[in-house]
Amino acid sequence: MPVVVVESPAKAKTINKYLGSDYTVLASYGHVRDLPPKDGSVDTDADFAMKWEVGRDSAKHVRAIADALKDDNNLILATDPDREGEAISWHLEEALRKRRAIKKDTPVSRVVFNAITKSAVTEAMQQPRDVDTDLVEAYLARRALDYLVGFNLSPVLWRKLPGARSAGRVQSVCLRLIVEREEEIEAFKAREYWSVKALLSTPRGQEFEARLTVLGGQKLDRYDLENETAAEMAVQAISSRDLTVQSVEAKPATRNPSPPFMTSTLQQDASRKFGFGARQTMSTAQRLYEAGYITYMRTDGIDMAPEAVAAARDAISDRYGKEFIPAKPRIYKNKAKNAQEAHECIRPTDMTVSASDLARLEPDQRKLYDLIWKRTLASQMESAKFERTTVDVGSSDGQVVLRATGQVVVFEGFLKVYEEGRDDQVVDDDDKRLPQIMEGEKAEKKGVTPEQHFTQPPPRYTEATLVKRMEELGIGRPSTYASVITTIQDREYVRKDKNRLFPEDKGRIVTIFLMNFFRKYVGYEFTAHLEEELDEISAGDMDYKEVLARFWRDFSAAIAETSELRISEVLDKLDAALAPQLYPPREDGSDPRICPKCGKGQLHLKTSRTGGFVGCGNYPECTYTRPIAGEGAEGDERMLGEDAGDEIWLKSGRFGPYVQRGEPTPENKKPPRASLPKGWDKDEMDLEQALVLLSLPREIGEHPEGGMISANFGRFGPYVMHKLPDDAKPTYANLKDPNDVFEIGMNRAVEMLAEKRANPGGRGRAAAKPLKELGEHPEDGGPVNVMDGRYGPYVKWEKVNATIPKDVEATDVTMEMAVEWIAEKAAKKKPAKKKAAPKKKPAAKKKQAAKKKPTASKG
Repeated sequence: MPVVVVESPAKAKTINKYLGSDYTVLASYGHVRDLPPKDGSVDTDADFAMKWEVGRDSAKHVRAIADALKDDNNLILATDPDREGEAISWHLEEALRKRRAIKKDTPVSRVVFNAITKSAVTEAMQQPRDVDTDLVEAYLARRALDYLVGFNLSPVLWRKLPGARSAGRVQSVCLRLIVEREEEIEAFKAREYWSVKALLSTPRGQEFEARLTVLGGQKLDRYDLENETAAEMAVQAISSRDLTVQSVEAKPATRNPSPPFMTSTLQQDASRKFGFGARQTMSTAQRLYEAGYITYMRTDGIDMAPEAVAAARDAISDRYGKEFIPAKPRIYKNKAKNAQEAHECIRPTDMTVSASDLARLEPDQRKLYDLIWKRTLASQMESAKFERTTVDVGSSDGQVVLRATGQVVVFEGFLKVYEEGRDDQVVDDDDKRLPQIMEGEKAEKKGVTPEQHFTQPPPRYTEATLVKRMEELGIGRPSTYASVITTIQDREYVRKDKNRLFPEDKGRIVTIFLMNFFRKYVGYEFTAHLEEELDEISAGDMDYKEVLARFWRDFSAAIAETSELRISEVLDKLDAALAPQLYPPREDGSDPRICPKCGKGQLHLKTSRTGGFVGCGNYPECTYTRPIAGEGAEGDERMLGEDAGDEIWLKSGRFGPYVQRGEPTPENKKPPRASLPKGWDKDEMDLEQALVLLSLPREIGEHPEGGMISANFGRFGPYVMHKLPDDAKPTYANLKDPNDVFEIGMNRAVEMLAEKRANPGGRGRAAAKPLKELGEHPEDGGPVNVMDGRYGPYVKWEKVNATIPKDVEATDVTMEMAVEWIAEKAAKKKPAKKKAAPKKKPAAKKKQAAKKKPTASKG
């Protein structure tokens, strides 16, 4: 029996079903060898010879393959169809030859398949080849480059920037993108502008909205209405004139579907639609691929095999009708220039199988499969057809013109199945429907409204927009995006909050250091050019050792030059580079570098194991410090006094004024702090008030049924909170008056909590009545009902509320549909509980209160 080797046991299990008992299918469990993390693993003096080591975990898998070869002297390497897969096959062959498990007469062949289906695997077995040397050399070059950068640059960071953990050829460029975007946001100055809209009515009483485009006979640009006065004058100009419809122009328009998914676009759309991180998307896709449901998920290709195109067209015809199929198949051209990414797009292996046919899959897998299936079918569907209408309404003297735009979908086309997500949702006027409007008829004014706007800073990257930007710049490759984005978060250079990526102080310092001392190697063009050279190696057009030699000559010189610098020299240079962010001009005109605490020392950039910070040069006499992100940089700080040996400070941050106990130190990065509630004047803050805020949450007393009742400020305002001993989570009751946080007594607190428990929906309403009662849950019991919610109808069972899809009417919901939605929602909720605990820090988000000193509790 020939020995077939793949990467994973899941893949081995699936392939074993197709090959049967004539083959022995084993897993290598990924890469079997790697460069040991020590000096000399890539010998730059010996033509970049690389010293490989079989991992401890991999040794037993190599041994198992070697033992199998004793029984059958035939090895078939069937690893993934890309550069990494080729490298694993090469590593495995080399490791087995070293063990002498492969003899002179042992046939060794390489087979590749883009999908794990019986036909694809059987066909691949009939087309064996040798291991592709060009792809292996491209892998060797990439691995050597990553080693040379990481192993030589990281120690420089450790020595010069305590707390910095690592640098990487692609990760440092990715980090630079995030840091530079944050600097753009901080430097952004909002600009005010106004627009004017009018609600108009046709003679038939149908209303529509139009936007002012011409004023005083001149076309309005975005910033022409600079302030409220200009906007009010525009309102007056419209209000004082009669308006008639000057033109109605309707034009047909079409919209073509997006091409099928490749790796980067799959990561982007899964992030937009489901909030999946790049790593989550790839691991989910990997499981779908290994189970035989989709084609290989690491690809730059967007073309589809002719038989897959035919299958997609058949599936469209069966499900939606022949009118949804274009006359000719849609052809998408590959972007990839090299052999590594020359395989197909990411698509289902069987176009007739929809997500609803895969109920046994985990919810995340089913979601991602559904996305891939819909995008694939949509890519072969007819274009969507619209009628776009533009209506100009104006005054007879030509002084005022308002424009209304809208569109009507004439034919859904591919939109019946799928629409690509957007990175930042913007309401488009073109999407609105317009009533019947006729040229020459009067337009009655129902209202004219000025609207104030401010320009917005560029948005922080999400994982989706970061992948898109890296792809645009040519940085990294599909197989690297997920690991790079994960690494910079694991290194604590970047944090993800509400799906947006924020640079930490540590990440800023590392980026500024690299931009000053290794600028070339975090350059976008340089990194992209290096990727192109790696592609040329994989195509057989370049010698990988020449690429390594040219890179190492310049890079080693930069390392040697920086190694001689003292830490103080490095910090001085970084301090100067960061000065605009660290020391912005103060409103009072005083020197922004003067310490606000002692008034004498100069502020300087300093480093610690936890990252960078700004500190007073008079240390240890003065212990003033602040983060580099800019809080307090404008000098708006005041020490209110001391308590229990700690200085109590009033500071201003990105989200407004707050009080803080002590200063940050390397041991205590986040000292206790509390935001000033709404209505509290920072200029009148004193020590007593600050201590009241810092003492929150306030304990009101022991509940009659056990457990402490407390009051505090939260994201949604003031509240009382209590957790019964047997409850899974606390009960919160909102307080109307912020002063109640300091004043509410036991009697009223117990009453409010009892009311909240009796009516968990809150808002003082009676218990909602079901729109439709479906009966008892068939598996777990308990009533399942269709309810009318604030944001539309939903299915309710016990504590699970599942939204009803927009295309399903509440009256059409069946028990089977409801049970499926409930199961999906319950599966989503389970992991979220683990993340909830850190959010309950008492000083996290304190807003909404009125200034008041505490008084005695009143019951």
